Amino acid sequence: MSELRQNFATKEWVVIATERARRPEEMARHRDRKPVASFVANCPFCPGNEKLTPPEVLRVPASMDVPWHVRVIPNKFAALSRDVQPTRTVHRSRRVVNGFGVHDVIIETPDHSQVLALMPDSYVAEILRIYKTRYDELSLDPRIAHITIFKNHGPDAGTSLEHPHSQMIATPVISLQVRERFQHALRHFDDYGECMFCQMLEEELEEQTRIVMVSEHFVALELYASPAPFCTHIYPRRHMASFGDVSTAEMNDLARMLRSTLAKLYHGLADPDFNFTIRSAPAENVGVKYFHWYLSVIPRLTRVAGFELGSGMFINTVLPEAAAEFLRKVDVEIAKDAAAGATP
Repeated sequence: MSELRQNFATKEWVVIATERARRPEEMARHRDRKPVASFVANCPFCPGNEKLTPPEVLRVPASMDVPWHVRVIPNKFAALSRDVQPTRTVHRSRRVVNGFGVHDVIIETPDHSQVLALMPDSYVAEILRIYKTRYDELSLDPRIAHITIFKNHGPDAGTSLEHPHSQMIATPVISLQVRERFQHALRHFDDYGECMFCQMLEEELEEQTRIVMVSEHFVALELYASPAPFCTHIYPRRHMASFGDVSTAEMNDLARMLRSTLAKLYHGLADPDFNFTIRSAPAENVGVKYFHWYLSVIPRLTRVAGFELGSGMFINTVLPEAAAEFLRKVDVEIAKDAAAGATP
């Protein structure tokens, strides 16, 4: 029998369509992917083409005398502009803020063909440290209200350039969705005196059925009311409201956890398109006891259709418990060796 499950954090309802549920392995799309070269001459993100991008904000290593590993540049086609002020105008029912904001692109590697799922943990940690460096810098700007860090991988996830990259957008306002999530979390804390995310983590670790991986500092799991197949969240085990509070040891552990999660999806579901985003407290809420930051990975295995748009409820055709069991069984090292052996 199908179920309607409620997301504990957002209060949104999800239809778990067990009557038409699919086995997790059936979600893999075995597409014919063309070989990707390590260097593409007309790619603006490939090394040697730095003049095709706006001047970089940050690079690792910092020295211009050695090849770069990671570059941060302003988005050439930015959604918002850092050259205006966030002037607010209110006229009756109409509210407008000038299009101020910061839109960065993080070029994750000089290798055009590389993917996060196959990178060394140390390299993923380097990318995450870049995220934090820019996150901390932008958080100091009093004009910035909220920072979103995200990655689009593949056409179905919205990727416009193939070269591996992620993005960061800082805005002068906080969206209604983010505000509502904080209000739910604050209300729970006022009613029960504890962080709702910490409570959920404790319950999930006790039950184990939706746990994908556990490390010293992080937990990867499928949500009880997962809105989509294999929607995987990675939570710090220590209570932290802000991504900016991550320690060095936690950052290295997060790199291992993120790379392993993406590798399980890569090998288990034939490299699906996906988005990930870091949901962190806005600058005004850093240090609060009621919110807990996390990283959300959403493979693009299904499409949003009329019911979702009309009702605001998603239909998930893969049981979260089955998705977690499937991912637990994906042995990344064996899958990697098998893939290497199959390469001509």
